[in-house]
Amino acid sequence: MRDKRPVDELSIEELERILVIRKREARMEQRQRMKRDGRVVTGAQPKLPPVQPQPVITVTSPQPVEDESATLNESEPVAVPDQVELPVDNSQPRFEDEARAEQRTLAAPRSKKQNRKLMDRLLMLVEIAAVIGIALIGVNLFTAIGTLERETEQAQALADEQRRLGIPTIEPTPTIRLDNIVLPTGHIYSDTGIVEFNINEIPEHLRPVVQSQLLQPVLSRPAPTEETAMRIVIPKINIDEVIVPGTDPGALRLGVGQLINGIDPGDREGNLVLAAHNDIYGQIFRYLDQLEPGDEFTVYTQIQAHNYIVASIETVEPNDVWVMENQAGRAMATLISCYPYQQNYERIVVFADRIN
Repeated sequence: MRDKRPVDELSIEELERILVIRKREARMEQRQRMKRDGRVVTGAQPKLPPVQPQPVITVTSPQPVEDESATLNESEPVAVPDQVELPVDNSQPRFEDEARAEQRTLAAPRSKKQNRKLMDRLLMLVEIAAVIGIALIGVNLFTAIGTLERETEQAQALADEQRRLGIPTIEPTPTIRLDNIVLPTGHIYSDTGIVEFNINEIPEHLRPVVQSQLLQPVLSRPAPTEETAMRIVIPKINIDEVIVPGTDPGALRLGVGQLINGIDPGDREGNLVLAAHNDIYGQIFRYLDQLEPGDEFTVYTQIQAHNYIVASIETVEPNDVWVMENQAGRAMATLISCYPYQQNYERIVVFADRIN
């Protein structure tokens, strides 16, 4: 009876058997077609030689085995067959293809197992060698990077050292305090209104340094305090002007300049030096030569007014800087301006003492 079950309900063994049957039928059909075409050669059945009877071996009486275990130990090892044939159930129809397939399935490929084990071991050794190689490469790479960094640092240090050796050391430009070599307010008068510093009053060997220094503007001045001189009033010659820290040309352009020597009007002793022009920038000290001993003037700070009385008046050379020096035990003020008017080859100096 034909099996009408669908393919999904058949087992693998049943599908394999159907495939074998189909192949068998195809071969039989091909053989019948070739036989009809006359392509099959038939011959007489070859005759087989007669089977010779085997001689009968008669065993009289077996010798007793004294020690069975010893006999077994001394016997040769039993060879293991390469393939084992299992009994097959002949209750169902079988084909030649099925027999060969079962023989291939039941064969015991001991050599293949051994080869597989050997291959597995070789692959394991290859993997271990690869891991070790990768680790060595990583260590060598880390070491090479460290060496490269050290060599780079050394090369940079060497290049920096060579660069420093190649750059000449420039000596700092010396700074000269003009009040140490010449009295303030020195200039050359001109009808055009152009004010020019009188460089001829400076010693010749110092003129280049002074010229470069005059071109540099004063960036900052001392911050005023409560004791800083802020204003001067001289009633006799009608002067009431602000006091600016410094005696440089920039300070004298703004008003009466105070020499930066650390002296304030309220100090117990010291020389408060004040300077101004007589023919430019307002001509503040133009009539300074009209003062006489006994005349008074006042210097104001933020908190107090200090009165001074004129002690003496002198005309000196531009380089007589001694007039700006402090005198021990004396609280005094010194007023300086160019002299004579619009000639300016000397200085007029007024010495005054503080009276309060």
